[in-house]
Amino acid sequence: MANKRKMTMGLVVGNRGFFPDHLAKSGREEMVQVLQKAGMDVIALGAEQSKYGAVETHEEANRCAELFRSKADAIDGVIVTLPNFGDERAIADTMRLSRLTVPILVQATPDTPAKMGITHRRDSFCGKMSACNNLRQYGIPYSLTSLHTEAPDSPEFAKDLEWFAGVCRVAKGLRGLRVGAIGARPAAFNTVRYSEKLLEANGISVETLDLSEVLGRISRMKDSDDRAVAKLRSIEKYVTTNAVPEAALLKMAKLGAVVDDWMKAADVQISAVQCWTSLEENLGVVPCTVMSMMSDSLLSSACEVDVCGVIGMHALQLASETPSALLDWNNNYGDDPNKAVCFHCSNLPKHFFKDVRMDFQEIIAGTVGKDNTFGTCVGRVKSGPMSFARFSTDDVNGRMRGYTGSGRFTDDPLETFGGAGVVEIPGLQKLLRYICEQGFEHHVAANFSTVAPVVEEAASRYLGWAMYAHTA
Repeated sequence: MANKRKMTMGLVVGNRGFFPDHLAKSGREEMVQVLQKAGMDVIALGAEQSKYGAVETHEEANRCAELFRSKADAIDGVIVTLPNFGDERAIADTMRLSRLTVPILVQATPDTPAKMGITHRRDSFCGKMSACNNLRQYGIPYSLTSLHTEAPDSPEFAKDLEWFAGVCRVAKGLRGLRVGAIGARPAAFNTVRYSEKLLEANGISVETLDLSEVLGRISRMKDSDDRAVAKLRSIEKYVTTNAVPEAALLKMAKLGAVVDDWMKAADVQISAVQCWTSLEENLGVVPCTVMSMMSDSLLSSACEVDVCGVIGMHALQLASETPSALLDWNNNYGDDPNKAVCFHCSNLPKHFFKDVRMDFQEIIAGTVGKDNTFGTCVGRVKSGPMSFARFSTDDVNGRMRGYTGSGRFTDDPLETFGGAGVVEIPGLQKLLRYICEQGFEHHVAANFSTVAPVVEEAASRYLGWAMYAHTA
């Protein structure tokens, strides 16, 4: 998997003159230390640029906004810290003048009952309400800590900071996203239809590549081509291939090399690929292992040209910084109303499996023959926490919509083929009813994590999408 990206936070320190301003000084220092300890870079006014590096006056707000504008490309999010009441106008002015569109987390430091005299009383509890009131008046979206007041060095704030960092990654990662759609939607899959125009209106571009171009480039690639040889070695290193003919492996390697080259040239970050059944009939392999390898490397790839599905995979991956998969809500599990079988045939990343091997695709083999369907990743999904998400273009209402939630993959026995696991989700019947009533697709993105609230916050608050957060 790829290395985690270091994040940069803008920092706005609130101050208000008739409250103890030494708290602004110590509060700024404490918050900078906390952010740096969390591995983040910090962009904030210094003590030479404003009183204690805080913002109180309109002039100081202008100065901080100018600093943020000069570093706009680097800033992932902004922390507003209130070590005392803070000046709500200066905070809101800073954000408006900065012209940043990144997530904002508002934190207020708690008072200590033994230090409520005039020299140490903070009133941040009250000041947070005023700061949020003004941000809302200015039309600036913001996020809140889980507790109304939290010390910067508290375990609660550490957890909230991790959550907020995920929100920033999702919001930034989905804005300006470029998705590769490789091939046409399979004719039998009306369910994965989507609106490119609605995606574009939300900052997400789709770059298409006809499957004939892929097949043509593969046919012109020599067996000895360095790109094909390198990809073949990486495939053999990635998954057990003992039962797979060498000729099929070489076709997969060429397919992977062509897709890699195109994605780099087209500057796309994730992909959705046609499979059923053109590649089997015209190339003689399934693309599952190639796609599995991309997803395992945090370059999410969805089958059946499910562009909205891969956006859900990408959102979960941005939030957790671990691989995502696209699954079918596929079967009931006995008579347990809170359990189901999630399945694909499969291109799940290796990260999802207890153990995995390459084999042929049993479903498509019945149509095109076993020899044309090698390349699928077969294995049982391991147990662990599960976050899920689905996005869709709501063409009727001209908006993006989606749902998120949490559950877990279990160790319940399951005898089947492909890549499959049993999931347990509290209130699953309620979720399934919602999916059917709202006409959502049968595909869902999944991730081994607990980041559903991160995705919901980023999508609803900062992207303006209509989201349903599932609870029991």
